[in-house]
Amino acid sequence: MSPAPNVLFLCTDQQRFDALGAYGNPHIATPNLDRLASEGVLFENCYVQNPVCSPSRASLMTGRYVSTHGLHANGVDISPDEEMFTQLLADDGYDCGLVGKFHLGACFAGRSEPRLDDGFRVFRWAHDPYPGSSENAYHRWLRAAHPDLYAQASAPGGEVTWDTLPTKAHYSHWIADETIEFLSSGRQDGKPFFFVANFFDPHHGFGAPPEYRQRYDVASLPPRVTTDGELASAPPLFTEASKGSYAGHARGFADYTDDELDEARAAYYAMVTLVDDEVGRILDALDAQGLADDTVVVFTSDHGEMLGDHQQMLKGPFHYDCAVRVPLIVRRPGRFAPARRAELVQWVDLAPTFLDLAGVAPSPRHQGASLRGLLTGEDTAWRDWALCQYRNSGHAYDPPVHATMLRHDRWKLVVHHGGPASARERTGELYDLESDPDELVNRWADPAHRETRADLQELLIDVLVGIEDRSRPRLAHW
Repeated sequence: MSPAPNVLFLCTDQQRFDALGAYGNPHIATPNLDRLASEGVLFENCYVQNPVCSPSRASLMTGRYVSTHGLHANGVDISPDEEMFTQLLADDGYDCGLVGKFHLGACFAGRSEPRLDDGFRVFRWAHDPYPGSSENAYHRWLRAAHPDLYAQASAPGGEVTWDTLPTKAHYSHWIADETIEFLSSGRQDGKPFFFVANFFDPHHGFGAPPEYRQRYDVASLPPRVTTDGELASAPPLFTEASKGSYAGHARGFADYTDDELDEARAAYYAMVTLVDDEVGRILDALDAQGLADDTVVVFTSDHGEMLGDHQQMLKGPFHYDCAVRVPLIVRRPGRFAPARRAELVQWVDLAPTFLDLAGVAPSPRHQGASLRGLLTGEDTAWRDWALCQYRNSGHAYDPPVHATMLRHDRWKLVVHHGGPASARERTGELYDLESDPDELVNRWADPAHRETRADLQELLIDVLVGIEDRSRPRLAHW
């Protein structure tokens, strides 16, 4: 049996699937990630299990759907009874480490999320680049390494902000430095490693070091994806959200000027390019240490960003592809031939994949499936659906907003639940992604598609039954 491979897991925060050249965007500069994609397997249709951070990241770490692991919203602590796949790897001899964001618990107002049995020997936690918990490892480093820049960024109203710090002091650069340090001298000899580099970019606020922002001319960037009257056929909630993001806690699309929307897109692209350069440094370090051939490199993101499309900003109860479809690239030289895969894969598939590649016994609690067959090009039977569950998951709406997405074949169904889940009226979305890939024509109320909608809703019921947690062993007939 071949030795267990190392795994280097590179994850961004709030990166749309189309914010990469390898996914067909000619306007964005991502040469390092494009090279990684050319050398690995690119999944064209990877869906996360929730369009906001914590529930999505909990699905990654547990291999379970939101309705099963119970971390249904940002600001909720994950149950200490949940099983982290990294602990299973550590138990089997892996040296596990993490730098950056984790977000499996509440981190608001300076709170540090509680530590779990996560298996990480190295744990350099920094929820984000902004002032908060005293346990933020990035802030500790920045105060020591660049006290002048720390003071400038801390000063209210100054020219330097946490997002626009010089590259040498930027959070994304620090993530790469910490990862390179682990690869070069921080890992345990004789053990395979699983290391997580969790970038915060391209999450808002929208800013980047000047040398990156200057690379993008707003006039050359693609226009926003919307159409006149789009909100009239969308669920009523979307008009509300367009006026105020995060249930009114942040500026909505309607409050931005056209210039501000253009600037946000340019800054977002600049943040992605900054991450790309930092990934390039990490990959160079992997080569320099002679580790590339023995390491599975994975690049992905926890969810997307509306970025003005469909007359929305940021994230929330949206299931457009720009919000819930993310990049997923997996490279293992000599083992995974370069390919593009069109299957519907999900973030719950990653935990069982890592255990499978490591030769660790599968967990009965996992609800995803290993991607090994798709990675090696085997003739693998694969599910034909993907599920995303929003359960008032971002800033809380009143009445609550609960929505469930089912992606199947050429169709996307999104049910916005009514009673008894919420006092809101039941409504929804239905898109034919073959004829309408930009999801501009909502066919939910179209009589010509009533049968399709009913079939998908029935399939959704079957899927929800299929993902119920029945992992506890049955000991006897009674």
